[in-house]
Amino acid sequence: MHAWICDNPTGIDALNWKELPTPVPGPGEVLVEIKAASLNFPDLLIVQNKYQIKPELPFVPGSEYAGTVQALGEGVRHLTVGQNIACLSGTGGFGTHTLAKAQLCMPLPAGFPFVDAAAFIMIYATSYHALIDRAALQAGETVLVLGAAGGVGTAAIQIAKQAGARVIAAASTDEKCALCSRIGADATINYQRENLREALKALTEGKGPDVIYDPVGGDLAEPAFRSIGWRGRYLVVGFAAGPIPAL
Repeated sequence: MHAWICDNPTGIDALNWKELPTPVPGPGEVLVEIKAASLNFPDLLIVQNKYQIKPELPFVPGSEYAGTVQALGEGVRHLTVGQNIACLSGTGGFGTHTLAKAQLCMPLPAGFPFVDAAAFIMIYATSYHALIDRAALQAGETVLVLGAAGGVGTAAIQIAKQAGARVIAAASTDEKCALCSRIGADATINYQRENLREALKALTEGKGPDVIYDPVGGDLAEPAFRSIGWRGRYLVVGFAAGPIPAL
């Protein structure tokens, strides 16, 4: 097998493509032949030693992937050899094969594309946990989604709409705003040419959003926070702009 190895956590450009022995699954593990893997923001952080999870060096990055089960370890009952799965395991995805804990593997429906499966779990699980588990989003509430055209942003729009909320999507270009409208956003704000606070006042009749979903941070955090409605909830999901949201 081959994989991208991180032995010098200074960035993704420092990864090395190396040949490795194909591992044998232990109890509760499966060997997966990887067909597709996604590059998520945590993957970029982890290879710079900036993530809360710091694997022992050297390691194979790649938190989310999809592929086919090649071998089963002792005790694995819910998977079979040849079965297609998706997995969110934290590491191991940037190679031709990897060992994964069987309990982390999700069997795929027949015909489900590997590319879609490899980019599904993290963004939707993150957005569901934030909006439903943490914010306890209710039908009829208004949600502001920052960075709404990105991975977690588009997932947040769809989950919020399914929960019965009104969604205001904020993005940096008209093209991104148009994408947000196509997937269900009720209103959009281009924060490169509109004042975020003034636009929110107009769209909420001065009340502000009930929930703010922020995967961006940076300069947007303060004006967004100061626009929040009474008893509102501010979800710090990420910091794609650089600085972590702070007041």
